[in-house]
Amino acid sequence: MHELSIALNVIRIAEGEADRIGGRVSAVHLRIGALSGVAREALLFSYDVATADTPLAGSRLVIEEIPVLVYCSRCDTERQLPSPQLFVCPVCQSATPDIRAGRELQVMALEMVS
Repeated sequence: MHELSIALNVIRIAEGEADRIGGRVSAVHLRIGALSGVAREALLFSYDVATADTPLAGSRLVIEEIPVLVYCSRCDTERQLPSPQLFVCPVCQSATPDIRAGRELQVMALEMVS
């Protein structure tokens, strides 16, 4: 389960920032793309387990899911794919290998309390 290692890295990042700023983390906000290979529920579970007995115990993991966005050269525009398994433009049915979003795995923000 690679979600546990991701959770541990997120915790390390959050703890480092909390130490730098001087406060306690109440929530960690992540952006996770549909193509990132991260299972949302497994990450939430791993985060809860990994934060026990740490300064982040009781904090929330807030996940923003990012859909797959591709560029369609035939339509000359970006399109959101209805499914991450089918890389064709939902309008003109052309192949769309130019991925513009959907691979993200980013810590976006921390909510802190003093």
